[in-house]
Amino acid sequence: MVELTDTKIDAAIALGERLAQTEPRAASAHYEASTARIVVELTSGSAFAFPARLGQGLENATDEQLAKVTLRGSGYGLHWEALDVDLSIPGLAAGIFGTKAHMARIAGRGTSPAKAAAARANGAKGGRPRKTAGA
Repeated sequence: MVELTDTKIDAAIALGERLAQTEPRAASAHYEASTARIVVELTSGSAFAFPARLGQGLENATDEQLAKVTLRGSGYGLHWEALDVDLSIPGLAAGIFGTKAHMARIAGRGTSPAKAAAARANGAKGGRPRKTAGA
């Protein structure tokens, strides 16, 4: 068990105050139905928005469910009670919308002219090339 002393408690309080000044914290958040985005206003005066469908657990939510976003942890996270979804503000600000597996699924959904051309070329050859033993 860790012994708590006044010095350790004071150090923890000081660290919390420093992090509150340097880490992104939400002052408010709301769902904008016209653009299907979650808009987050930060305590620094900055703001950012992201498409709600990118957030893990928000993909199939209704507008009514998305509108019920609340702040958690002194603005450190967003929470949707009915969906049992929590997303961190630092993660969202860094473009992280869920777990690694969720982010990989999002990345795999992306399309581009190059990806479409490669798929057509592979299809014309009989499908995706087989992996070789040396690869």
